[in-house]
Amino acid sequence: MFAGFDPGFFAFLKELKSHNTREWFADNKARYVADVEAPALAFISAFAPTLKAISPRFVARPTRMGGSLFRIHRDTRFSPDKTPFKTHIAMRFPHDARGLERAPSFYLHLSPGDCMGGGGLYHTDMPALRKIRQRIHDDPREWQVVRQSGFEIQGEQLKRVPPPYPAAHVFGDDLRRKDFYAIETFTPEDVMAPDFLDRYASECARIAPLVRFLCASLGLAF
Repeated sequence: MFAGFDPGFFAFLKELKSHNTREWFADNKARYVADVEAPALAFISAFAPTLKAISPRFVARPTRMGGSLFRIHRDTRFSPDKTPFKTHIAMRFPHDARGLERAPSFYLHLSPGDCMGGGGLYHTDMPALRKIRQRIHDDPREWQVVRQSGFEIQGEQLKRVPPPYPAAHVFGDDLRRKDFYAIETFTPEDVMAPDFLDRYASECARIAPLVRFLCASLGLAF
């Protein structure tokens, strides 16, 4: 049962940032499991039925390996930063589509100085981008409904509208997008509040029109 995130959750991550070594983590692993991993897995488990109510095609897996909770260990093989651990906790709730490298997802990121949650597509591949842009072009009324849903679509953009679309297209700014996601920021106090799960779920429901459009563009059920 999810009892909420308490101050120990952020306290551990803050200390880890100052003591990011394998030795310190080994000495404090029991704290990590109790104060960080356990509540995160409980959050995922508690969020699962609410996520299914938003869309039955998105999954929340409260497991240590291959689940919605990202590993705390960093992949340092090709990075100049050799610190071994992440100093944030991330959760991903993806579409259950098979065969896609990057499917639409809902996402939650928690750290002492940077808490945010939302969903969409981040740095997707070119074939997916072409399909999304084509649907915006072919069905501007549907895209207009998404744009009027009350959230900001974020991410990188090209400098110009890509061909074959006209530079003066009514949704030219959106055709230039390389990312399609919406994110809400939270404070640590928000995250530790008793209603945070409901608040995050409300944010996911609020941006569901964007995620639904992305799914439709890629031929995925929502």
